[in-house]
Amino acid sequence: MSDALIGDVSDAAEQIFQAAMSAKFDQPTALLFGGETTVRLTGTGCGGRNQELALRVAQLAHERTIPGNWVFLSGGTDGRDGPTPAAGAIVDAGTIARIHASGHDPASLLASNDSHKALTLSGDLLMTGATGTNVADIQVLLLGSNA
Repeated sequence: MSDALIGDVSDAAEQIFQAAMSAKFDQPTALLFGGETTVRLTGTGCGGRNQELALRVAQLAHERTIPGNWVFLSGGTDGRDGPTPAAGAIVDAGTIARIHASGHDPASLLASNDSHKALTLSGDLLMTGATGTNVADIQVLLLGSNA
């Protein structure tokens, strides 16, 4: 879809969500993105741009509903995302429910830029360790078929 996913992570999440909604749902589909987004810090939480992007995509998909099954990966090719040991996250249609089930509010965690805590609660962190390379961040959205 794009090799230049840049700018604010909120805008990038919206771009990814819109691409998902424009996809045909008659067969399984993979949408690929790459680049490096930025996070506007408004809170004191911990996370990185890939974790926040993944959580924002999950939140949009929860609020506005991506049809069928889906899974979204956002990760740093170097194996690190911000000041955390995670490379990013792999979220799905159950991510937001799992965070709620832990007794926390995903929107509040996002407002505090605490994506690492949210994704720890949901069990969705991507842990790879250092990879020895750093090309860019990569995002993959897999969409299931509704046929």
